[in-house]
Amino acid sequence: MNARNFDKLMIEQINSPEAAEGGKKLLVHCCCAPCSSTCLERLAGKFEISVLFYNPNIEDGEYSKRKAELLRFLNETGYAQIIDCDRDESEFYRAVKGLENEKEGGKRCEACFKLRLEKTALIARERGFDYFTTTLTLSPLKNAALINSIGESLQTESAKWLYCDFKKRGGYLRSIELSEKHNLYRQNYCGCIFSRKGS
Repeated sequence: MNARNFDKLMIEQINSPEAAEGGKKLLVHCCCAPCSSTCLERLAGKFEISVLFYNPNIEDGEYSKRKAELLRFLNETGYAQIIDCDRDESEFYRAVKGLENEKEGGKRCEACFKLRLEKTALIARERGFDYFTTTLTLSPLKNAALINSIGESLQTESAKWLYCDFKKRGGYLRSIELSEKHNLYRQNYCGCIFSRKGS
């Protein structure tokens, strides 16, 4: 069976008659400014975009740095407005309980993806967004098939999942270029204490 091309699916959704009506609202879960850069550049002008900074997995000081950089990037580009969520790290630790010793990219990461996308889907429904998606697929280290599977399972008739694999078409390399252009802080780990320790 052929792997699904999530980037192609996204382009088809964007060009669909439904989306082409205009004025469609998209909620983008964002993990950091560098990952957001390519994604928002590609989506700009296609939707009315808001970004959600919901990342209870990210450690204290790191969280503040990433949030500040994302806010600065949004102010410089005007791509979107931000919806901020209070950081409650206990939500993350509850979600990954028993998975602390999993390898990076394993079941712990899957639980973390699910936690963040569930919140994104909930807010998308509550606030009348037509679509929701995430910047997480920009990273070459993230499993796009898994992320899209989780997103797809959370969509409803009113708030659809926008398929994505933002690393495609040179997306990751473009994020490096945009990070240099905007002098963005680029972290060297995913964000949680477990990824920093390299477990």
